[in-house]
Amino acid sequence: MAQVKMKEKAKVAIFKLSSCGGCQLQLVDAGEDFLKLLDHIDIVYFPIAKSENLDGPYDIVLVEGSACSAEEIEHLRKIRASTKYLVALGTCACFGGLQSIRNFEPTAKLVDMVYEKPPKSHPTKSFGIDEYVKVDAYVVGCPVEPSEVVEVIKSLLMGVKPRFPPYSVCVECKLRENECFLLKGIPCMGPITAGGCNALCPSSNRPCEGCRGPTKDPNSKALAKLLFELGATNEDVRRKFRKYAAASMAFAGVGV
Repeated sequence: MAQVKMKEKAKVAIFKLSSCGGCQLQLVDAGEDFLKLLDHIDIVYFPIAKSENLDGPYDIVLVEGSACSAEEIEHLRKIRASTKYLVALGTCACFGGLQSIRNFEPTAKLVDMVYEKPPKSHPTKSFGIDEYVKVDAYVVGCPVEPSEVVEVIKSLLMGVKPRFPPYSVCVECKLRENECFLLKGIPCMGPITAGGCNALCPSSNRPCEGCRGPTKDPNSKALAKLLFELGATNEDVRRKFRKYAAASMAFAGVGV
């Protein structure tokens, strides 16, 4: 990864496609660590937080959301052309997000169900943005962890690889001495979900829902087999795996 070399501050832009906006709100509420970055970056485009926004070219662009229409795909390609580095911000941008549930039904059928009149846009299936453009870095999460966004931006500025946990949420549960939901017979996605959230949901007595998408080399079939043994139906397993990252190769086809 090449270093961003410049005498002036790096120009950073934050764009939104189809998403809830939660990842952007995480940046607004990120606190001191993110504010310290302002010594090295200039956020020139961030409509959710600024009234004056500048066109590119940019040095770093963060994109939240997936491209869910032909118009958004074209917009995404223009964004890619305007920046040196492109970062997928959040699970929607990385894996297609909640809206990727739509991928398993004909688009025309869903349009008829949702819209009273035909929409002005041209809806498509939902994939991670790397389906259409080159992505230089990924920050998973629904929403993202601000510390990981800071890590990615710092890494791009320094030209080094970002350091993210190489393990699953399950490992973080053990580190926090949480009681295992699976051992209690409760379905949990922790063993195959990317760590980095510090086991937030299990530590609040809620099983992991998989919102950070797949960890490295997840054994999805083994977890699906265990869920069946715990009494889950085929439909239950499909819903678990499709909820946040249905478009990811690691979860594709599980429970079908």
